[in-house]
Amino acid sequence: MSDLNSKVAVVTGGTKGIGYGIAEALAKNGAAVFICGRNERDVADAIEKLSTSGKANGTVCDVRSESDVQAMLSGCAQAFGGVDILINNAGIGYFGKTVEELSAEEFRQTLETNLFGVFYACHHAIPLMKKRGGGYIINISSLAGQNAHPKMAAYNASKFALNGFSEALMQEVRHEGIKVSYICPGSVNTDFGGDTASPEKAWQLQPADIAEAIIDLLSFDRRALPSKIEIRPSAPPRS
Repeated sequence: MSDLNSKVAVVTGGTKGIGYGIAEALAKNGAAVFICGRNERDVADAIEKLSTSGKANGTVCDVRSESDVQAMLSGCAQAFGGVDILINNAGIGYFGKTVEELSAEEFRQTLETNLFGVFYACHHAIPLMKKRGGGYIINISSLAGQNAHPKMAAYNASKFALNGFSEALMQEVRHEGIKVSYICPGSVNTDFGGDTASPEKAWQLQPADIAEAIIDLLSFDRRALPSKIEIRPSAPPRS
């Protein structure tokens, strides 16, 4: 899928951070990009900026709601004629709380966003991809999906589960012409999870690094499937 000029890409959580970086790279490489986010103003602002690079559209969507996700994908199909690429990027994280301190609602929100939201998007995107003769699903996971940390139990659980889900899905749809990969980044210089992007954290990965990996995945020959990518900062501070 090296020629993106005829492709339609959906990016969940595409208004800021990693998601916006991915959407921008896809638009610059010729894909029609459909983003979603939970804040109407953020969605409108992101679409306006992306439109300077290429075709862009989007809508408000809470990926915890299956009906929202289904409507979002239908909106993309109506706007651009179908769905070829799905980037499941939307995610949340509650950090710095033990299991005892974490509320049931915070745990539920984490699993519903980081895992259920991916299921909803895949479940409803796959039939649309089959109509187009195939496609590519890329799930944004985390190194926290294979390395557990204290005070990150909900996030760890969601990303460990996402990795297993991705590997099972990959095997289910590979003979339908649909590729599935998942990317596990380390620290990224964004505002995610209460963090703050800053020049002092320039050693961290940038959203553009994750976006570059996605463009590379989409350029592989149909016969080749790098199903998992780990990306980490090359020179983190010495402990």
